[in-house]
Amino acid sequence: MNDVRAEAGASSGFVHATCAGCGQVNRLPARRLADDPTCGRCKQKVFPHRPVEVTGATWAREVDTSPLPVLADFWAPWCGPCHAVAPALERIAGRRASRLKVVKVNIDENPDLAARFGVRSIPTMVVLRRGREVDRMVGALPADEIDRRLARLGDG
Repeated sequence: MNDVRAEAGASSGFVHATCAGCGQVNRLPARRLADDPTCGRCKQKVFPHRPVEVTGATWAREVDTSPLPVLADFWAPWCGPCHAVAPALERIAGRRASRLKVVKVNIDENPDLAARFGVRSIPTMVVLRRGREVDRMVGALPADEIDRRLARLGDG
């Protein structure tokens, strides 16, 4: 779980981010988000270094309020190409942890989210900023192509 809220008075320059490990709310300078901040309580990284499973119930908290761009991977357990792309997404989540959040949406368990984003083929990867789609990748793309697309968007 990773919830981030801007502190009252946007000019304050701080955000509140919930630690992905322990759930502690951390007050962070907005300008230092890319420094991969550490939690004040558990000393783990605040932002996840691996893909996060999301559902319809957790979508708003994990995606819509994220100060980081989000790569949402729509997949299914029976999908071979989805499993082929998974290691690349794991690496991307680790390398870009303070610049990009990677989430996974199981379409069998969350058909409402798949329908909301018009997912007709899997794997489908949707890049979002503040909950709004900015790019879409369909199919089992090679890791270097995913990296190129993210870099083009300014996420890496």
